[in-house]
This record gives sequence, structure tokens and C-alpha cells, in this order.
Amino acid sequence: MFIYYVVSLIVILLDQFTKWLIVSKLELYESFSVIDGFLYITSHRNKGAAWGILEGQMWFFYLITVFVIVFLVYYIQKHGKEKRFFSFSLALILGGAIGNFIDRIFRKEVVDFIDVYIFSYDYPIFNVADSALVIGVGLLIIQMIMEEKQRKR
Repeated sequence: MFIYYVVSLIVILLDQFTKWLIVSKLELYESFSVIDGFLYITSHRNKGAAWGILEGQMWFFYLITVFVIVFLVYYIQKHGKEKRFFSFSLALILGGAIGNFIDRIFRKEVVDFIDVYIFSYDYPIFNVADSALVIGVGLLIIQMIMEEKQRKR
């Protein structure tokens, strides 16, 4: 089970390091192109959740995040040995949740910087923690689909 916490720690460290780079090297809203017309690094701050919803509701985020962290640790401890794919997914979610939680505690906002344009749509700017959360949830969905197919056999 130790490996799942290592995965979470890697996500947290990568997330915080990239956010530190953005805060220390770019002015707020400064942007540069990585792949013109598709991928930019843009210094942005978010005081809410995804797409800025619930902006300014920090105590709500503190409470929810603590609950989620306890829930994730419990399930990693309970299923870590027999459900590796499931626990790896939870480890990504745990790392992402803690990464953004650190921002909310110390900065009172979340540092975002990955700015993607899909055709002409400017997708909301996100960060490494957000990416880990989305990948972790995606893997959980895959896990549930696989388990459902096995049950039907």
C-alpha cells in the first residue's frame, strides 16, 4: 500500500513545483505559447472549483477536501492489496485533492496554468492536480465498467 502514497506524493510534489514555477516566473495572466493555437502556459488564479464555481467558499472546500482525503485513505487502506487498479486511481485523486488543498490553505486560491484550446473553444485553465483528479476519476470509471462486464459473465 506504500506505493499508492508514493504516487500521491509524486503528484503533490509535481503539482506544487509547477505552481511555484508559474508564480515565481510569470506575472498574473501572462501567457506564452507551447503549441500555437492549442496549448499555452497562462498564469491564472481560481478562488472556486472547476470553472470558478462556488468562488470564495473556502470553508466549504476545506471541509469537503478533508472528508474526501479521509475517505480516499480509508479505501486505499481497505482495498490496496487486492484492488491495485482501483487503489492507483484513488492515489491519483488523493494527490490531486491534496495539491489543490495546499493552495487553498496557503494562497487562498488555486494556481492554474495549463491553457488548452480545442478548436476555437478555450477550455478552462487547469493544473497538474486537476489533471491527476480527472485521470483518477477516468480510471475509476474504467474500473467500474470492467467490473460490471465481469459480473455479467
